[in-house]
Amino acid sequence: MPQPPHKPAQRHGASGPPDSAATTAPQPPSNIGSKLLVLVGVLMLAALLYAGATSGARPSVALPPPETDVKAPSPSATATAVFAGGCFWGVQAVFQHTQGVLNAVSGYAGGSKETASYPMVSSGKTGHAEAVAITYDPQVVSYGQLLQIFFSVAHDPTEIDRQGPDYGPQYRSAIFYSTPDEHGVAQQYIAQLDATQLLARKIATTLAPLDAFYPAEDEHQDYATRNPHSIYIATYDRPKIAQLEALLPERFRDTPVLVAGQAPR
Repeated sequence: MPQPPHKPAQRHGASGPPDSAATTAPQPPSNIGSKLLVLVGVLMLAALLYAGATSGARPSVALPPPETDVKAPSPSATATAVFAGGCFWGVQAVFQHTQGVLNAVSGYAGGSKETASYPMVSSGKTGHAEAVAITYDPQVVSYGQLLQIFFSVAHDPTEIDRQGPDYGPQYRSAIFYSTPDEHGVAQQYIAQLDATQLLARKIATTLAPLDAFYPAEDEHQDYATRNPHSIYIATYDRPKIAQLEALLPERFRDTPVLVAGQAPR
């Protein structure tokens, strides 16, 4: 009786010589793809940490408050400040943990409405900076006190077109002022801080009038709160919140004020 064209492979433990097909069949490939992914992940993490370590440390002590400040409006009025200091995830998180802040929205400032989207801003060619619009109660926290937090812990104001591992003009340090008083206070404060020589380099923060602010996409709102264990947030942004509590405890609030749950923007 002729043999079937495809003889089943010999089972483990059966008698007789092993089937030739079984001995020549290709072995299952090793898990090379997974190992490569792990290696790439380790290298990316190392690069991220190295970039942060070499990017210029943020101030380790609280900077003095401004010698001049914006006069508070009537008790019932609120005000809004717009700051840019690198990735808006961390800047937003710092001010969400600040007493007197009613809302802090991640967005874009410095460019046109047509280019105010994350993919376009990330090109670095739109003129926009990743910014945060901070609505606050001037009876609780002043514009000058917000500036103190901005320069002390929210970012490194001596960096030019970068923060930590992030490069490009969209990550520049900038203050977008709405009134002559805001412009004057910010300008004098920068001169005051440079005169103290408490920072390793001169402040690189630019001042520009606020033409418009465009809120970022929903996925970028409350990002640090929603993703506390991501490598980026744990490395670069959670330490800022801890630093705010340690250096300016009178300005710190433990529970952040979030964009989620507020009135539609």
